Amino acid sequence: MRSFPSPDGLPNTSHGGYTVKKTKPSETRPVLARESRLAAAKKHLKSYWQLYVLLLPAVVFIIIFAYQPMYGAQIAFRNFSIKKGIWKSDWVGLEHFERFVTSSVFWPLLKNTLGISLYSLIAGFPAPIIFAFMLNELAQQKLKKAMQMITYAPHFISMVAVCGLIVLFTHREYGLINIFLRAVGGSGVEFLAEPKYFKTIYVISGIWQELGWGTIIYLAALSGVDPQVVEASVIDGASRFQKIIYINLPYILPTIIILLILRCGSMLSVGSEKILLLQNALNMESSDVISTYVYRLGIKDAQFSFTTAIGLFNSIVNMIILSAVNYLSGKLSGSSLW
Repeated sequence: MRSFPSPDGLPNTSHGGYTVKKTKPSETRPVLARESRLAAAKKHLKSYWQLYVLLLPAVVFIIIFAYQPMYGAQIAFRNFSIKKGIWKSDWVGLEHFERFVTSSVFWPLLKNTLGISLYSLIAGFPAPIIFAFMLNELAQQKLKKAMQMITYAPHFISMVAVCGLIVLFTHREYGLINIFLRAVGGSGVEFLAEPKYFKTIYVISGIWQELGWGTIIYLAALSGVDPQVVEASVIDGASRFQKIIYINLPYILPTIIILLILRCGSMLSVGSEKILLLQNALNMESSDVISTYVYRLGIKDAQFSFTTAIGLFNSIVNMIILSAVNYLSGKLSGSSLW
C-alpha cells in the first residue's frame, strides 16, 4: 500500500489497484448531523404517532378552509366572471381597491366599524378581567361555581335568540327597559330606531353574552398564582385590593397583553350576523359597517370582485394593526406574539 498526494492536499491510499480518497472531517459533519436529525425525527414520530393522527383532521380542515380559499383571493384584482372562471377573467389590478377607498361610503363605514370596535375594546375587554378577579376572591366554592355557570350560559345561546331578547327588552311599549323608564317618570324610547343608541346596545349585549366565557382563560391563569405568596401578603396585612394589584395582576399581565394584541388584530372584523339582525332603515346611520356592506354587495348584488377587494383590504389593515401593536407591546412590556 502506498500513499500519494491528491489535488486537495489529502493523501489518497491505493489498495490493489484501487484508489481510496480520504474526505475532510468538515465534509462529514453536515451529513452526520442530517442523519442524526432524521433518526431523531423518525424516533419521535414513532413514539407519538397517535397524537399526530389526532392532529391530522385539524390540519386538513385548516388547509381546505383557510389556505385553499386564498387561491380565489386573486379575483380582487380581476373582473371576475363565472363563465370565464378565475384565470380567464380580465385583470384590472387595483381598480376595485381604488373604487372602494374613493367611494362616498368609505369613511362612514370605516368610522362605524372602528367606533364599534374601539367601544367594544374599551368597555368589553376589561370586563372579564375584573369579573375573573371577583370570582377568584370568592371563598365559597358552591357560589363560585353557580356564578360561573350562570355567566357562561349566554355564550351558548344562539345569536338569533340573543337579538330576539334585545328586541323584546328595548320595545317601546312592552319592553322591560321602557317599563322601568315609565315607572320612574320617563317616556318610552324606541332604542333600535335611534342611531345614537345602537353602538351602546351592541356593546352591552356583547359583554353580557361573553362575560363568563371570557373569564375562563383568566381564571386558569390565576390558578397558577403561588398560594404561599398570597398567604404571606395576608400575614403582612395586605387587603384584597392590594393582593389583586400587586400579586394577581402582575402574574396574569402577560396573558392580558397577548389577548389584547389578538383583539387589536381584528379591529375591522366586526361580525355581520348580530348587526344584520338588529339593523333597520332607521339606525343604518350608525349600524352600517364594512361586513354588512360586503354582504349587501357580495351576496345580494353579486359583485364578487369588488367585495373580495374590500375583504382583502380589511385583512391587510388588520395585519398592519396587529404588527404595530405587537411591536409596541414587545418594546414596552417585553410580551409579544413574535
